[in-house]
Formats: sequence, C-alpha cells, structure tokens
Amino acid sequence: MNIKSSQTLVSEALKEVKTITSEEALQLFNEGKCNLIDIRERGELDKTGRVENSNHIPRGMLEFWLDPNSPYFKTGKLDMNKEMVLFCAGGLRSALAAKSLKEMGFDKVSHVDGGFASISQSDFKIV
Repeated sequence: MNIKSSQTLVSEALKEVKTITSEEALQLFNEGKCNLIDIRERGELDKTGRVENSNHIPRGMLEFWLDPNSPYFKTGKLDMNKEMVLFCAGGLRSALAAKSLKEMGFDKVSHVDGGFASISQSDFKIV
C-alpha cells in the first residue's frame, strides 16, 4: 500500500492553488471582492476568536455547504461570484480545502498563507 503523506498532499495543493497574504486578503475583504471563509473547527474559534464579518464553514462541511445541489447548501450565505478566500489556523487545511473547491469548479479560490496566525497579526478585526 502506497499512502501519500499529509505533507505531500499539502505540497501538491500549494502548487495548484493561489496563496495570498493576510494583507491581500484584507484588501479584497475591505473592497467587498471576496467571501472570507474560516474553515477552523468551532472549538478553535471559541478559543482564539474569529474575524469580524467572516463566514465560518467547518472544513468537514465546506464542499457540502458550497454545492448548490446538496441538501446542506446555504442559500444566500455567500456570493458565489466572488473569490472564495479560505483560512484555517496555519494554512495547511485551507490549502487542501482550496484545492477541493477548485476541483469542484470554483475558479476564484485562494487561501491565506499562515492562516489565522497571520490574520490575527494584521489589521483584521478579531472578535
């Protein structure tokens, strides 16, 4: 059995997905050009806070909540024409998640390098 490591999967994803800085994410967010999606688990948000006005979609539900044909689709929650900017705690899960959204057919997808750790050091408002 030849199993790819999680490190290999992340490395492959990073070659395929757009990576942006927290400053670039903030600019897109402030200009209303993206959906800022926090894919961390609820417990992580409870422990460290969340970005004001961001969307929380747990990683395990991302593909289901963004699939218009899924019973879990969140109608009206996101603007499907805007860039999907994903972040997790450190940038690994969001790279995998961004790759998954690209595979679903989303053209405008990126993830934040350094995740929430980077975002919390920028000018985003954490609540």
